[in-house]
Amino acid sequence: MRIKIILYGLLAIQLLACVSSTKTVGRGTPIKGVYGNPAALWKAGYDFSSLGINAVFIRSGSLNQEFIERAKKEGVKIYVEFPVLNGKEYLSKHPEAWPITEKGNRAEPADWFMGICPTDPGFREDRQQALATILSSYSIDGIWLDYFHWHAQFETPNPILPETCFCERCMGLFENYAGLKLPEGPIPDQADWILRNQEVAWRKWRTGVLVEWADVLGKQVKSVDGSLLTGIYHCGWMPADHDSALYKNLGIDLAALSGKADVLSPMLFHQLKGRPVSWVGEYMNWLSGQSWLKGAGAPKIWPIVQGYNGTGKVTAEEFKQVLEFGLLPPSTGVMPFSAESIAGDTAKLRVLREFYKN
Repeated sequence: MRIKIILYGLLAIQLLACVSSTKTVGRGTPIKGVYGNPAALWKAGYDFSSLGINAVFIRSGSLNQEFIERAKKEGVKIYVEFPVLNGKEYLSKHPEAWPITEKGNRAEPADWFMGICPTDPGFREDRQQALATILSSYSIDGIWLDYFHWHAQFETPNPILPETCFCERCMGLFENYAGLKLPEGPIPDQADWILRNQEVAWRKWRTGVLVEWADVLGKQVKSVDGSLLTGIYHCGWMPADHDSALYKNLGIDLAALSGKADVLSPMLFHQLKGRPVSWVGEYMNWLSGQSWLKGAGAPKIWPIVQGYNGTGKVTAEEFKQVLEFGLLPPSTGVMPFSAESIAGDTAKLRVLREFYKN
């Protein structure tokens, strides 16, 4: 354990030595954001400019016209978090959209999160209507897709990774996609056959479902105003983590999604995932080597890092480090989670101001 701590410490020193290169000439002014309900900072007696904030990422549930007007006056970009595959409220009235496990049962809530079957047409319509309401009601600068994964919980050291969805609709769509006919029998037998004989095609089909969601919602945003940005919050795991669960369970293919979003925002919540601070830098270094981030059409990278005290306290020094790591190349922006937790912590506010005003 002592050796591991020393190694992490040495890596952190190496990564921090690279931070000075993150604000080089030619990269422009980075996005210096904050996520959550940014009005909490106003209530604490601050305005955005005094803290160096030039962009706010606000939960759709906290959005109102008063906020829009004041934020516009302060000259910040306004990006709205849009929950996509969070199904708890919808499922209370539409149980037909419940995700089904390989055992043929309704999936249990994954900790606090309850996902949904992403192929349910009624839910797709519900989300598009909700997005249309936001786009027609408020003058904003972009939409960030959130809860963008198949039913699972990844914001924990021990993630909850069920196998879904094996409802009749999903298996019918998979049959059409793969050009095959599933054997007759109950759901557990069919699911077992798929996972033993067609797992590669099954995983690829599932990732394709999310790519289609991103394509449809992204086009809906652009149809209102081509200058609006579409971002995606996504789990910040390496491809091999948890037996390749990013791809296999969550259904996230970053290379494929990179063509459907203007910005990708990996969720680098180190403490919630039981990782050292240096892990944020490790992830950014891995990301910088990905071929799908090369070229003129590649998405921007604006990670979201942890300022919130989750299972323990995130110190002001840790907060400073994750902000610095979050702006390592290829990043051109960073935002901490969350505005409310930072507003109540004078030490973190000082770190934020010094870092953003530098």
